[in-house]
Amino acid sequence: MKFKKDKRVELPLINERINADRMQLITHEGDNVGVVSKKDALKLASVVGLDLVILSESGGQDGVPIVKIMDYGKSLYREKKKQAEAKKKQKTIQIKEVKFRPKIGDHDFETKMKRMVAFLQDGKRVKCTLCFRGRENITRESRGQELFARIDNYLVQFDWAKDILQEGESKLGQFWSRIYYIKPSKIK
Repeated sequence: MKFKKDKRVELPLINERINADRMQLITHEGDNVGVVSKKDALKLASVVGLDLVILSESGGQDGVPIVKIMDYGKSLYREKKKQAEAKKKQKTIQIKEVKFRPKIGDHDFETKMKRMVAFLQDGKRVKCTLCFRGRENITRESRGQELFARIDNYLVQFDWAKDILQEGESKLGQFWSRIYYIKPSKIK
């Protein structure tokens, strides 16, 4: 039998859920009323027909919470819109991977390099991974250097080769990888 985790949603501190007896009140028009009791603040909020929302739990005078009279639903909506707008403006980086073996044939190497060049021209980052297995690990350093030199020599033939940057070379277990990308302003 599977047990569901207890998902307790933390309710926002608004209206009666505010624990403080005294609070610094800001009206819906932005006027600072000063320190008032919880009862008076709730009464003012209900007269206007809005919610009493806590802004800072210990930010006012003498450590009293700061509260504001506002439409809580509308403020939540604005916050979600702001987050959605920020998410739209985020740029995601795509990393494509091209895997090589130490004994790769010439035609296979050409095919993989053509794919790599296409990815680079599309503005993507390309992770070149050399996979070593078994006895190939013995000659890993020399064969790895040769293969990466071969990749670099292939890329030199393009006019944008001087704009290619390398990032983060890693040697983990039987894999050796480098990430290549073109400076973002140079992509055609």
